[in-house]
Amino acid sequence: EFETQPCGEGSIFCQVSCGTAGNGTEASCIRPPESSKAPFYRRPPDFWIRLTLGVIFLIASADKVLHPGAFAQAIYNYQILPDAWINITAIILPWLEVLLGIFLILGFWLPGAVTLTNVLLATFFGALIFNVARGLDVHCGCFSTSSADGNPATAWYLIRDASFLAMGGYLLCKVLMKRTSAATERV
Repeated sequence: EFETQPCGEGSIFCQVSCGTAGNGTEASCIRPPESSKAPFYRRPPDFWIRLTLGVIFLIASADKVLHPGAFAQAIYNYQILPDAWINITAIILPWLEVLLGIFLILGFWLPGAVTLTNVLLATFFGALIFNVARGLDVHCGCFSTSSADGNPATAWYLIRDASFLAMGGYLLCKVLMKRTSAATERV
């Protein structure tokens, strides 16, 4: 979103795009918001969280996209979904993670992307807790489809997924607050 501000502060963009209004007064020009002028390393925390979750989703999807059969086995081991849904989930879910990762990194369609990200993170966390509560030792299948990688359903998976969910919740609150404040400014 660009903000309209009076010209005259000497920016090249402003000098090129603004002149004087027909009545001799200084015209307004369009300037990028202050956040886009900040150096990359001084971005707000929600930017870094969005970038982190986007990269996490891309990394998590890579092995699942390459090995949908092994991912289907990991889903089956959770013993949550009906058998008829396992293969379609193993095909669609990794590509949804790719799409959400790209949207988060690029900042595209954030309200929807962040909401879907939180739905997936809550589902993954809930599935882990559900299997721990049932006493099933299931390999997570989060970042690797190989059951040889790591111990099944350890406390580490729960802590890691809880931190991802906390980041997603924070990001959801920030995105919804920005959207709400933008809507009230228009009124």
